[in-house]
Amino acid sequence: MALWATSSSQKLFLASPAATRYGNGRRRDSGSVLHVGMAEMETASIAYEEGDRKRPNWADDTPLSRLVEALISFKPLYSLLKLGARQVFISTAEKKSIPWRQMANEILESDVYKELDTIRNPSLQYPDYYLSPFHAYDEGNLSWLAAAEAEVATMSMTLRAIPYASTLEKATQEMRGNWLQAIKQHHMMHSGNAKIETVLDIGCSVGVSTGFLADEFSSAKVTGLDLSPYFLSVAQYKEKKRPPRKNPITWIHAAGENTGLPSKSFDLVSFGYVFHECPERAIIALVNEAFRLLKPGGTLAITDQAPKSKIIQELPPAIFTLMKSTEPFLNEYYLTDLEGRLREAGFVNVNSMLTDPRHMTMTATVPHQHD
Repeated sequence: MALWATSSSQKLFLASPAATRYGNGRRRDSGSVLHVGMAEMETASIAYEEGDRKRPNWADDTPLSRLVEALISFKPLYSLLKLGARQVFISTAEKKSIPWRQMANEILESDVYKELDTIRNPSLQYPDYYLSPFHAYDEGNLSWLAAAEAEVATMSMTLRAIPYASTLEKATQEMRGNWLQAIKQHHMMHSGNAKIETVLDIGCSVGVSTGFLADEFSSAKVTGLDLSPYFLSVAQYKEKKRPPRKNPITWIHAAGENTGLPSKSFDLVSFGYVFHECPERAIIALVNEAFRLLKPGGTLAITDQAPKSKIIQELPPAIFTLMKSTEPFLNEYYLTDLEGRLREAGFVNVNSMLTDPRHMTMTATVPHQHD
């Protein structure tokens, strides 16, 4: 399925209050809705295209993939690659007038540190994979610097995903709007008209995706859960700075594979850009835990890098080498049959679509009758 972003001044027929978008929509093939990203763009018509393969050639067991792995395993070169990857993100942000360093410093020089004791679960045992370096941080997600830069890194990622957007706001409207709409549309079709009253955002990071979910489902009780107490401290700190919500977000420091939360207690469980940071065994455990947590008829939503994206499949060698240098489990993610794993866990109505040029949203349902 291809999704479209088109230059137009018409309102998007699938608009959502949390991320209002503009554009138009079309329907083709098997009746699938083609989501529109945003409008008033300088480009003409931009398709969310799938490539010719199930996954990128650089993520398969190919000579190219093995060469990249060998390069990354050479420590002096690995250090340079990490630095290069970091500079790509920072330069992307600053070229679009996003003050990366200033925004990070505002967090690091704030009172955010006071949140840590209220968030941290001192008895939590971290999974071994989570202790790996991520995103050019030697401590991975377990550091204040990673937490301080997480939101601005998300902004940079958004601009790289929607490079034709004239502003960050428009890029965000397209990427987040299509993701939210895919969730709402799936739930409406398969939940038996159940209202979304409870939402769990697993791997919520500093709460960016959690905030969008809370805005979209404003009457729901929303929970953000993450393994990093530093990320959660930033999430809680920033949430306190905004106007109070009718239903305040709850933040939980726990492992997504073993949340300790009651079974069949959520209408929606969401994973935003989590699975590409996990080995397959963790992905399987996360999917099984989501199935346990969801009510009958509940919706699972996963948004992440799209193996079938034409842009992802055609990334230049320099770029995908930089990506793999900061994402230790990227190959495992791309080689995982995610739809198959969802079905093995018991999910039905599994559907996947590109919701921006680089990312897919996969949705699924817990059967209405299950043990």
